[in-house]
Amino acid sequence: MFWPMLAVALGFLGIAVLGVLGIRVFLEAQRLGREVARTTDLINRAAEDLEHAAERLARTGEALR
Repeated sequence: MFWPMLAVALGFLGIAVLGVLGIRVFLEAQRLGREVARTTDLINRAAEDLEHAAERLARTGEALR
């Protein structure tokens, strides 16, 4: 009777460990998603700044002609 109870206990422990690891993976995936979204916003903002700077430079070049 000892071995079947040990097998059940180890099985439950294994499932509990997998559950904890699954939660950690989920939380890290959420954190990564937030970081990707923040970085995407920064890249978009930098692209807009570059576009505005290029427009000003083009206007300056036209004015010098």
